Amino acid sequence: MSEKNSEGKRTARERLIKEREVQKSRDKRRRVMVVGAAVVGVLGLAAVAGVVAANSGGGGKGDAEKAGPVVAPAGAVGKGKVAIPVGMPDAPSVLTVYEDMRCPACGMFENSMRDTVNKLEKEGKIRAEYHLVSFIDKGVMGNGSKYAANALGCAQGAGKFHEYHDVLFRNQPEETDDAFGKKSYLLELAQKVPGLRGAGFDGCVEKGTHDGWVGAVQADFDKSTYKSTPTVLLNGVAIFPQKGSEQISPANLVKWVDEANKGKKVPAGGR
Repeated sequence: MSEKNSEGKRTARERLIKEREVQKSRDKRRRVMVVGAAVVGVLGLAAVAGVVAANSGGGGKGDAEKAGPVVAPAGAVGKGKVAIPVGMPDAPSVLTVYEDMRCPACGMFENSMRDTVNKLEKEGKIRAEYHLVSFIDKGVMGNGSKYAANALGCAQGAGKFHEYHDVLFRNQPEETDDAFGKKSYLLELAQKVPGLRGAGFDGCVEKGTHDGWVGAVQADFDKSTYKSTPTVLLNGVAIFPQKGSEQISPANLVKWVDEANKGKKVPAGGR
């Protein structure tokens, strides 16, 4: 009788282990499906609002002060010089992008729309203005958002912001992985941009020259009406994840820009 009881208990334990394994498998598939749906959404086939990273309050009023003096990158624009421009200064339309370098939805937007945005900039149809916020560091913990934003400010000083920005998003870690919080990794990735590494850029990254500016950019975002990343505006009108009833996609972005530029002069040459 005791042998039967022992066998029964063993069978129950084995069944419980199998059930747990099945549940883990289901949870994994569910996570994959959520991410997959988000990618499809960014391409214009489904809504992505549910995966947009929410701003949990940002860095707060004192972040810029804690980080030291506010040293804006060369060529920064806007009130308080909180944005980095890419493209022709006299382009007829402005694409404003608020993004956190650790934000997965930002990565999906950049990696799916990059070629289209780059082409529109080269054609002189748009100028992009990037606001590099850093609230994920506080919400998930770490320094990757701040350090990556500072490094991009350093790249701007070296005339390589656009190239380095693309490299960082191509190599973006998982949101909870603070890989960008390692300055050695940011310098390693900078080697992928010809001509970027050097004493000036490396020292800027190591010293955190623009850390105070990164805090000021976050403080500016906190005061705005925008509460999530990516926030993408075309001439002040929100276009992510959609514009009106139309979902964002490479083709729609080109159409929207052409509509916005109708009757306006487009400079020759682009950036």
